[in-house]
Amino acid sequence: MKLSDYVTDFLVKQEVKEVFGITGGAIIHLFDSLGKSKDISYVCTHHEQGAAMAADAYSRITGNLGVAIATSGPGATNLLTGTGCSYFDSIPVLTITGQVPTSQLRKNSKARQIGFQETDIVKVFEPVTKYSKTVLNPEDIRYELEKATYLAKSGRPGPVLIDLPDDVQRAEIDPVKLKSYEIPKNKVNLLDLENKVEETIHLIEESKRPLIILGAGVKLSKSENSAKKLIERLQLPVVLTWAAMDMFPDNYPLSVRDFGVTANRPGNFAVQNSDLIFAIGTRLDTHETGSNLEEFAREAKRIVVDIDGSELEKYEQRNFPIDVLINYDVKDFFGVLDKRINDINVGDISKWKNKIKDWKSKYPICPKELFNSNKQIDPYVFLDVLSDKLREGEIIIPEAGCNVTWSFQGLKVKENQKLFTAYNNSPMGYGLPASIGACFANNKKPVVGILGDGGIMMNEQELATVSKHNLPIKLFLLNNEGYGMIKQTQETWLDSRYEASTKKSFHLPDFGKIAKAHGIEKTLTIKNHSELKQKIQETLDYDGPVLCDVKIHPGSRIYPKLEFGKPIEDSSPYLDRKEFLQNMIVKPLEEK
Repeated sequence: MKLSDYVTDFLVKQEVKEVFGITGGAIIHLFDSLGKSKDISYVCTHHEQGAAMAADAYSRITGNLGVAIATSGPGATNLLTGTGCSYFDSIPVLTITGQVPTSQLRKNSKARQIGFQETDIVKVFEPVTKYSKTVLNPEDIRYELEKATYLAKSGRPGPVLIDLPDDVQRAEIDPVKLKSYEIPKNKVNLLDLENKVEETIHLIEESKRPLIILGAGVKLSKSENSAKKLIERLQLPVVLTWAAMDMFPDNYPLSVRDFGVTANRPGNFAVQNSDLIFAIGTRLDTHETGSNLEEFAREAKRIVVDIDGSELEKYEQRNFPIDVLINYDVKDFFGVLDKRINDINVGDISKWKNKIKDWKSKYPICPKELFNSNKQIDPYVFLDVLSDKLREGEIIIPEAGCNVTWSFQGLKVKENQKLFTAYNNSPMGYGLPASIGACFANNKKPVVGILGDGGIMMNEQELATVSKHNLPIKLFLLNNEGYGMIKQTQETWLDSRYEASTKKSFHLPDFGKIAKAHGIEKTLTIKNHSELKQKIQETLDYDGPVLCDVKIHPGSRIYPKLEFGKPIEDSSPYLDRKEFLQNMIVKPLEEK
């Protein structure tokens, strides 16, 4: 049996239906084998970066392995940014790269390169993978594939890389004689975990202003039902990291939505005034706590559940005491807690919940006065209208910079919607290829992508991939004529000197013409608030791929947003937008 055929069969057994990649001289054998299979298909992107990002989104939707494939050298290195997205967000992706024949590998030579397009891709990818390996012996292929996929899915998930030299791909092997990988047995210290749960229950019962924080680990461990059971049984308010934002609909009474540096005010007020923070499956990164860690939840006892011990080390390094530190898989933690959940007696916290309800009422993300202007569009108004038009069960993928922040601040999540982005690597250009991967993962049902005018330029070639497969992707381009988040940072630190962030430094094309050039026939433009409802609906209803260019006011900024060094409740003035509104109504904001 040809080794590349074996790899294809292995992927089929992993229940992978589509893989994403670009061919090349060092990977043609694997693509040939994929092409012969009736049980799996390949999707050709137009940049390997797009393939890696599509595979990442494919995994997020299916909950299974995503697969990205590229040739050696530049093809392989182009996968790096997308692989970084998977690594920092703990997404299981198998990356397979071609390599020069084993006889042409540099090995211990001091030469920079021996084989044409040779790169030591294992060393390049080691910092952003859980496991990277060049397979030198064809007889090791089963062992390496099984090991890589196990590591990708187990513990804290993440991407892995298997590098296949050309001669290894075309080698003949006997599948029966191949050695297998023995999955290690992971034992849980049940007594220690039970003690941690007992401490947790004690702190919950003592608290007057408790708050649960849910993060990505809840979803990655497939513990959503256990988390919801806990919240429903104890009737505790919950705040969500962005990675858990779609776990509850916006109108869920116990949800306070998000918190952090660019979050809505109610969540930050709740965190800062709580007396107990119960964080499950989140590493509480600086985007959530702010840079001034000492001021985060300053009067609260803290319980943290995280599978990754190295993440927990940072609390000690930054002098951030944790009262109950639970270094276990969230699933294992809930396995013990579920047995005790009916024994937990929460005190009267009605005043606390009423206070949170008051904050939610007092600080809407989209004040009514924002709707009054009929000039260029306020992003919060756009997202408010879009939220109303989106259906339950929809997949929504914002990109990076302002558009991802506006989206997570402004979208009102409905039942069974999936809302995600590349949270921690957050590259411009993620939204379009991720929408492609999600669309294939969702059996080519509609996907909504929310892109930036800067971000789409990073991967606009993937519009051709959308067109090729006639994918029903609805692309909303938030076009504010530059890099809005960078401009906001320049206003804070550089006296509004907009270097390399506006049209004076680069050209932005007519995006409707770009889309049509790639074969996407349906394009729309929204220029003011009065057009929003009708044209958003037209975009969503169109049977096929469509790009909608939304003319966002160039002066639009993120509100609220924390200034560096301040505690998270002390973010920029929430309703103080008079100057902005005046500029929007009278004239466009002039670029300095």
